[in-house]
Amino acid sequence: MASTTVTAAKTTDRSDALRAAGIALILGLGLIFLTGFAYPEVIHNAAHDTRHSLSFPCH
Repeated sequence: MASTTVTAAKTTDRSDALRAAGIALILGLGLIFLTGFAYPEVIHNAAHDTRHSLSFPCH
């Protein structure tokens, strides 16, 4: 009984890890794709606004 529980827990942990890795991969590729095809002004303005919202000087 105990070995079945351990095996089920390992399978669940592995599937959770694979799901998290898949989500991270999709988000990462989405960010690269979106910034790769965005106009430079859009990227600059997004970074500029983020810096100001975090009170980080950029000038």
